[in-house]
Amino acid sequence: MNISAIEKEKLDLLLELGKNSHPREFAALLSATSGVISEVHMIPGSIGGPTSAQIPFDMVPINLGIVGSAHSHPNGAICPSEADIHFFAVSGSCHIIVGYPYGSDDWRCFLPDGTRYHLGVV
Repeated sequence: MNISAIEKEKLDLLLELGKNSHPREFAALLSATSGVISEVHMIPGSIGGPTSAQIPFDMVPINLGIVGSAHSHPNGAICPSEADIHFFAVSGSCHIIVGYPYGSDDWRCFLPDGTRYHLGVV
């Protein structure tokens, strides 16, 4: 599925999750309807720490239609690390990182290889 946008309410939720988790990272999975990210899934058993977050993929229901992931960078660096790129490879095609201080412009979207991707907000 070609992802072109995210619902503003879902982006706002991701930024708020970053704020509420700070100084720990959070991680979530994303699903879409008609090419627009429309759902944020917090997976039971996910773990967030000061420098990483983990999702137990054996807890992900198979019918969610996962298209990507979202996580926070409490250090404010909104670019994927090598560990992020390895995670992206197994978690879909569209990946969002939100960073401190979690304002409306403190996020970026990336493809699985770490290339920045323009994602509209609707």
